[in-house]
Amino acid sequence: MKTRFVLINTSHAGNVGAAARAMKTMGFDDLVLVAPRWPNVLRREETIQRASGALDVLENARIVATLDEALDGISHLCATAMTPRDFGPPTAAPRAHFELLLKQELLALEGQAIEAKNTRNSEESAPTAQGGAGQAGVAFLFGSERFGMTNEDVYRCHVALSIPTNPGFGSLNLGAAIQVIAYEWRMALGGFAVQDATPPRALADAAQVAGMLTHWEQALTDIGFLDPAAPKKLMPRLNQLFNRAQLAPEEIHILRGVAKAMIETAQAKR
Repeated sequence: MKTRFVLINTSHAGNVGAAARAMKTMGFDDLVLVAPRWPNVLRREETIQRASGALDVLENARIVATLDEALDGISHLCATAMTPRDFGPPTAAPRAHFELLLKQELLALEGQAIEAKNTRNSEESAPTAQGGAGQAGVAFLFGSERFGMTNEDVYRCHVALSIPTNPGFGSLNLGAAIQVIAYEWRMALGGFAVQDATPPRALADAAQVAGMLTHWEQALTDIGFLDPAAPKKLMPRLNQLFNRAQLAPEEIHILRGVAKAMIETAQAKR
């Protein structure tokens, strides 16, 4: 689904940059500003600094005069409004609403596929371009930092998203709220794979483990811990222990160094 973030009457340039950064980290790039305080907000130094490299989002962003212009091509509107109202759309947590929204989208697409198939079978015509839910777009609307969204803007929306926060302190700045919504929406869409902070670890092969065990067997014998005449199951148990540990070659070198020191110490005492 097309995804758009709409900031209405934003007054702080830094928040525009923070919004761009939050969006880019979750893979979104459609940002529209409705009548911001600064006409040149996308080029202001504070905006660029707070974007922290998300300059492509700022370059693609649009500034429009009215909310109607910002919502062109969008079919589902999500307000972000914390203030209770006597009238308006239902309130829902982002995660629950996104799950419901995507289920409805999937059902609509399945219905379109069935309808298109029946049309081809009955009329033997070429498939028609899909419309409706298949071309649906969702927009997340955020009001000004000081006043939030106006009632009129909230009334236009299908849902008022409320981020579950501490009941005693639910204050979120604009950048943080956008980050939470962007994260929840990205996760609903499937998310991104977690990237390893370190490269995959190479494991020692069986020959390296066997060589280390032979070294340890000698060391344990030299210090009197292992009786070669009655070894019982000490070495097989150590073998299983090191197999479970999944040692890296560097760790094999360390353990062999320990065995070497044990042997040298035992020989020095003789």
